[in-house]
Amino acid sequence: MFVVGGESLIDLVPGSDGTRLALAGGSPFNCAIALRKLGNETGFLCPISQDEYGDLLLMPLAEAGVSVLLEERVAAPTTKAIVSFNDKMQASYVFERGADRAFTRDGLMAALPRSVELYQIGGFCPILPEDAAVWGDVVKAAIGRGATVSFDINVREKLVDDETGYRERLGHFLDLAHIIKLSEEDHEWLHPGMSIESHADALLDRPNCELVVVTLGEGGSRAFTREATATGSIYRPPVFGDTVGAGDSLMAGILTWLQEADALKADALLGLSEAQLGEMLRFGAVVAGINCGRKGCQPPSRAEVDAVLGTV
Repeated sequence: MFVVGGESLIDLVPGSDGTRLALAGGSPFNCAIALRKLGNETGFLCPISQDEYGDLLLMPLAEAGVSVLLEERVAAPTTKAIVSFNDKMQASYVFERGADRAFTRDGLMAALPRSVELYQIGGFCPILPEDAAVWGDVVKAAIGRGATVSFDINVREKLVDDETGYRERLGHFLDLAHIIKLSEEDHEWLHPGMSIESHADALLDRPNCELVVVTLGEGGSRAFTREATATGSIYRPPVFGDTVGAGDSLMAGILTWLQEADALKADALLGLSEAQLGEMLRFGAVVAGINCGRKGCQPPSRAEVDAVLGTV
């Protein structure tokens, strides 16, 4: 099973009439749904609130067939993200946290499956020291159960009150990860002035990292191992919606491609060629591009992805 641990939340998105629409979201939540819709057995590890927004979160998980690993719902209110868009329809967020933090170490450990093929870490996990300590233990337990670890850095600057502490905690997670994804914005926040190539090299020098993927918005994406690099372009859908969940969808596409190429295990990542990395980025770009043809995060089914790949 693939397990995604981290936040779920409600995106409060501007509507055309000036009101806000409530949409289920959160980077790990989105990635879990995208992984399942691409055909992977997937479990989601995050508390779900008893409130009406919790009901809204459970609906797409159930529709996609994602296993909700923490079955008992919590009293804390659902975490919310107030979303705004720039002129390119790129999203920014202000957060009100709640149920995503209503976990215990024992509860998470008990819910973790005995066998884990992949453990995907969410972006909120390193933000607060007490949360990071628990999630770090969960990641280590997943590794002990056979997991390859992937981490989507997904810096949320507005939630970071202690930058020095955050960077240190983030580093601990990065040291555990075999696959690391970051956006161009993450890169610029973490290492302003450093080249993407140098940043990728620094990540690959960490104890376990064997694959780095950097997303560049309309510039596509890049992939790096110690032996090969590749660049991929975006897939432009016929009608553009917005970019909500694009990176999460791309991450799910990359992980799916790696699993199907029998390259998800850490040692196998080392042998990926430039051509294979290019195929991986292309698959991820199509998953992300189809999602961008819709409003909010609505990842495509595997059939939809295959249909596009058959024409490009």
